Amino acid sequence: MPVPLHQAKAELFRTLGHPVRVRVLELLQDGPLPVRDLLSAIGVEASNLSQQLAVLRRAGIVTATREGATVVYALSTPDVADLMFAARSILTELLAGQGELLAELRAEARG
Repeated sequence: MPVPLHQAKAELFRTLGHPVRVRVLELLQDGPLPVRDLLSAIGVEASNLSQQLAVLRRAGIVTATREGATVVYALSTPDVADLMFAARSILTELLAGQGELLAELRAEARG
């Protein structure tokens, strides 16, 4: 029996629900990167990064290719970069609204 679409979407968002995974996807938006570059940019233990990359790979969000002794990761589709951009846009709007509310609260406190 196929998984309902809303359940598949929820699973996708659960997969994205880890800061290291989100950072990996942000870094890969500009193109494929070897693990060593991801490690230096993210600054986590190699075992932690490896675990998070495995989750993204199993979900089909990133791909891994071996170039000699180096493993290079890439986004599996440009749609992943679009999703990251959409998240950034949503957060920008939410935070702008919160900033306006904060300004109103501060003005009330002074007046």
